[in-house]
Amino acid sequence: MFRQLILIALVATFTACTGGQKTATTATDEATGKTVEYRGEEINGKGAISVDELFVKIADKEEIPAIKVEGEVISVCQVKGCWMRMAAADGQELMVKFKDYGFFMPLDLTGKIVMEGKAFKQVTPVDELRHYAEDAGKSAEEIAAITEPEEEILFEAFGVMIPKN
Repeated sequence: MFRQLILIALVATFTACTGGQKTATTATDEATGKTVEYRGEEINGKGAISVDELFVKIADKEEIPAIKVEGEVISVCQVKGCWMRMAAADGQELMVKFKDYGFFMPLDLTGKIVMEGKAFKQVTPVDELRHYAEDAGKSAEEIAAITEPEEEILFEAFGVMIPKN
């Protein structure tokens, strides 16, 4: 009985410390033969569109409930990897968060990735924009300059595929 209680306590502690996050897995992508790392659910790159194409597709919609997007990661939350931004050709950025806070990205992630999830429009309040700027390591002046809410396109990913070679 005592052993069972200790085992339950250890499992509860481990789960609390990891936030219930799924760990990354590495495999060979069948389509390309390249090594990839999966964060969240395992996905494939078939049918993925660019970030630029996503912006065009969502222009007259509020949400696209299921879509695959590929693109260049330009920044990751430097506190714990709980969000990332991707670049569009025209200078716009796509904010990406992860379903149910279930997985995070490596803090040093750069380069092309493929993700699957949903895209939607949202007005982000000033305090949240400032929080993201702080997480990104922006200066106090840059953070203070954020004074207006911003309508932006967000992406909630349930799976991310990161090429490793």
